[in-house]
Amino acid sequence: MTAHHTSGPADWIYRLAPGRGDAPRTPASSAQSITEATDRLGPQPVAWAIAVGDELARVIIHEVPGLGGGPAPYETLRMGTEAATLYALLLLADPAADRVVPEESLLGDREFARRRLGLDKVLRGIRVAHAALTNALMAACQEIVPLPERAEQFRRVSELLFGFVDEFSSRMTAEYLAEHDRWLTSGAAAREETVRLILGGQPVRQEAASELLAYRLEGRHLAVIAWCDSPTADAAGDLQRAAAELLHRRGCTSTLVIPTGRTTVSAWGEPHAAPPTGTPGELPYQEGIRFACGSVRHGLPGFRQSHEDAQHTVRVMQLNPGSTGSVVDYPDVELAALVSADLPALRRFVSDELGALAADSRHAGQLRRTLRLYLRNERSLTVAATQLHVARNTVTYRVKRAQELLGHDLTDRLPELMTALEAAQTLGPAVLRPEEDGSHDGASRRS
Repeated sequence: MTAHHTSGPADWIYRLAPGRGDAPRTPASSAQSITEATDRLGPQPVAWAIAVGDELARVIIHEVPGLGGGPAPYETLRMGTEAATLYALLLLADPAADRVVPEESLLGDREFARRRLGLDKVLRGIRVAHAALTNALMAACQEIVPLPERAEQFRRVSELLFGFVDEFSSRMTAEYLAEHDRWLTSGAAAREETVRLILGGQPVRQEAASELLAYRLEGRHLAVIAWCDSPTADAAGDLQRAAAELLHRRGCTSTLVIPTGRTTVSAWGEPHAAPPTGTPGELPYQEGIRFACGSVRHGLPGFRQSHEDAQHTVRVMQLNPGSTGSVVDYPDVELAALVSADLPALRRFVSDELGALAADSRHAGQLRRTLRLYLRNERSLTVAATQLHVARNTVTYRVKRAQELLGHDLTDRLPELMTALEAAQTLGPAVLRPEEDGSHDGASRRS
């Protein structure tokens, strides 16, 4: 639908557009909000607001890191900054309109309260976003508005945004305090506090804690962290159901699920039975939900340790989101998790050990996969060929070519070579060298 508007002092708002060459960004707001804003402003100003909202979220996290917390919390934050930017444009286009603080911004505010982030951090984030939005609008105004009209438009932007941030801060403060009070008076608050103490290594009375949590702490524990990349209105409920279902499929008869925000849950289960046959990735849940599983560990320390394993798994999944799958177990990525604690050092190690094989290219990846399977199967060409579904001679050629690029015998630094190959297999582009980087055209520097 074409946007209808009348000429006026803020007519330049309708000529806003994202920068040339900027890749289109997916909206974080609801489809209804985007449609309504597009009807009022037009598609280009809305695309500008989406781009600026993304930048505001990045600026906030840089200035107030505590408001971050990973991809899913970032998407919730971006939803709020995008909605606030659209709200500001609608006000500038029609200051007399009766508008309210967008619901998408309040969702993030409630999550901050549940995550126990201080109100001072939330208000500082609002101030940082206000300054960044003012700068973005001023820069756009300077580019679009003729010189004789700029001073008046600068004044208008400053005046309207000052009133906007004052109202916005008041509403966000009230919503934060209300959500905080709701949380404190709920049974969830006591459960979350108990789990927080256990994960922090603080002393708790195990019997009383088990009774409060309705979960046996002296048993065996399998921890899961579940999150969604694209938050929806019922994301928290979907995640809780998904985490509990995954644990039941893993043979857990009792479970504990604790939301840690609108887009993440932490869960534990006590495995008793062997999990049923089938692929964990076949869970019937919406696309975008991901699961990081810890190792099965025992007792109160195991409750914490399995969760720590799951956190390391999350980190590995986020380093290479394209190829780690939707359900990942810590034992399958344990080596990568351990060696990637210092990621810059790991990149240097992989580059030094693999030389030209460290290139992030299809050909180098093919050689790495073949060499890795060949070495893992005690140099069996036949087994490697079967696993790769290629001819035995193909494996022979690839192994020979890989050794030529390494420049040394495979036994010279076998543990280091295997570690580098495993890191490259699991972490992919996070540790590999871009294909166009020719800094290692020849053999490994270790040769």
